[in-house]
Formats: sequence, C-alpha cells, structure tokens
Amino acid sequence: MHAPGGPAAETPLDTDRLWVEFADPADAGDPPGTVLRCDLTWLTSAWTCVFGRGCRGIDATRPDDGCCTLGAHFSDADDEKRVARAVKRLTPRQWQHAAAGAKGRWRAVDDEGSRTTAVVDGACVFLNRPGFPGGQGCALHRMALRTGVHPLTTKPDVCWQLPVRREQEHVELPDGTRVLVTSIGEFDRRGWGPGGHDLHWWCTGAPAAHVSPEPLVETYAAELTELLGEAAYAELRRLTELRLDQGLIAPHPASPVPVELHRRRPGA
Repeated sequence: MHAPGGPAAETPLDTDRLWVEFADPADAGDPPGTVLRCDLTWLTSAWTCVFGRGCRGIDATRPDDGCCTLGAHFSDADDEKRVARAVKRLTPRQWQHAAAGAKGRWRAVDDEGSRTTAVVDGACVFLNRPGFPGGQGCALHRMALRTGVHPLTTKPDVCWQLPVRREQEHVELPDGTRVLVTSIGEFDRRGWGPGGHDLHWWCTGAPAAHVSPEPLVETYAAELTELLGEAAYAELRRLTELRLDQGLIAPHPASPVPVELHRRRPGA
C-alpha cells in the first residue's frame, strides 16, 4: 500500500543485505558490553540528500518541502535544548518564519504528547520556502554551513540522522549474560511507521537519490561517528574496506553508480 507516484520510482523494500557485527572497541570485555550490527548494503550505497535537486517530497502537493512537511520530534530534553541554543543565533534575514516562531512558538506538542518543532503554513517552522531572500531550505542547516559547523550541532537529532536508523536492544545470550546490540541501518518507508507506506516518495529506495561518487559510510562520517563513537566508526570503516576489497558486498538495488571509499592512512 503505497501512494501513487511513490513505488514506481523506488526499489523493493525487501532485498538481499550484508550485515557486519563487531564488538564496540570502546566497550570491550568478555562478553562485550555493546555489539554493533551494521547494514553494509546501505552504508556502501550511493545515497545522498537531493533536497532541491530532484527530491520529490513526502507530500505530492508539496514537493519543495522534501521531508520537512512534518514537524521534527525531539529525541529528548538535551536535543531540544541544543536546538534552542541554535535558534537564538538565527535572524529574520536567515529564518523566514522567525516571527511565527518567536518567544518559543517554534516548539509544539503533537496529539500523542510528544514535543516537536511547530508546523507553519504546512511545513516545519524552520523550513525557508522557495523565493525567500535568505535561501531555501532548513534555516538551522543553512546557519550551520554558514558558520562553519556541522548541521548535527544545530538541527534536531531526527533531522541530521535521517535516513540512517539506529535501534538499540538489550539481548540475553544463551549463558544468561546481556549485551546491548546497536543496529545501524536504512531508515526506509517502514521507519515512519504504518503511515510510511503512504508517503508520496521516499528517497532511500529511489535511484534518483543514489548519485554520490562516495558511499554513505564516508559521506555520513560525522553522523555515524556521533551515533557510534570514534573507535566504533573507525572499526566500521576498516571492516567496510575489507569487504569491498574482497567483493563481499550485496549492492543496494537503488545504487546504479559505482562508489569509491577513500582509504585512510593508519592513525588518520
């Protein structure tokens, strides 16, 4: 059950995948405290954000919104506080809906009681619309690029993590010990819940968004490092390089172009 115009330009949700599991080097032990489980099919894909250059949007009537039609849910209080600090640095010349979001009105609470960014005129309060003199796109994202910091320091967690999905689960081993399994994979349509199947279009399965010459494990290095930690990300890259060299990758069906993972010198 997909919205018209969605699946026609997307590959199937269920395809062959190659996953790799390894102990978190920063949490070593016997057994390890944390095990990382990573989808190499997704992380070696050519996906890249095509907002403003081919993105069809999740709402057929609002293609210029990308995935910003909905308000962003905050992951926790720290997430909201970090965004609040960034909001204080925005000016009306940089943020189209500064007046609507003034005095904390950029925050909202949804029907289930979750705290989110507000929706103004049909999209997130931070989304500058086409034609705005300060530039189209997320005002928080644009401010980060303008000031030389990474957007993950200014945007809500869910916004900078998409379309990477992190799930964490405590698993009991046969001997009774417990480990924390952290999975890193693709935030596909199902990541949105049942309503994800009704999105007009979603980029992770769309060849139109798989156009990067470098794989996601490299282009999302900062995001993955934030999610996994430096030691775990370094090990993920090492294992990815090894499997690429050996040809042990199940390619993502939406990635029609070859990618190149630039090798890093030891210690780099």
